Amino acid sequence: MERVVKLGKKEKKQEQMVYSHLDRLGIVYSCLQHPPVFTIEQASKYSHHLPGAHCKNLFLRNKKGNRHYLVILEQSRRADIRSLTALLNEDRLSFASQERLRRYLGLESGAVSPFGLLNDKDREVCVVIDQDLKSCEQIYFHPNVNTATLGISFKDFEKFLLDCGHDVRWI
Repeated sequence: MERVVKLGKKEKKQEQMVYSHLDRLGIVYSCLQHPPVFTIEQASKYSHHLPGAHCKNLFLRNKKGNRHYLVILEQSRRADIRSLTALLNEDRLSFASQERLRRYLGLESGAVSPFGLLNDKDREVCVVIDQDLKSCEQIYFHPNVNTATLGISFKDFEKFLLDCGHDVRWI
């Protein structure tokens, strides 16, 4: 038996913002509600049956803290921070703090998602995406809360990114 999770007003607003934005763009999506999850392993317990690429999202900052990156990978891929640092021509990359995550993407740990780009009105975050995801028909992310998994086609994901207007690097 699954437990019911009560979301606060802020979380409900974040989640609804995603659905409203996708609806405005005419993007078809599916959504699976589940208890809160904080890791890929926990999430796969509820969403393993969904066909497509389940993604992990890393929010990183450079050494000076003046550039931020949202890195999107298929869940089974290992993020090689050293290689990524070189590819992005940075001195050093590290995980951004919870405060930076809130400031730039308006999100909490465990709910990092490309849909947080809706909160980055000044387009300060650079999006870095594993190019292997281009071959996936369906991809999955949290809709800015960790109590749901949202699936969209890759083509519609590109439409969403284009609408957000953020710089995207394919690696």
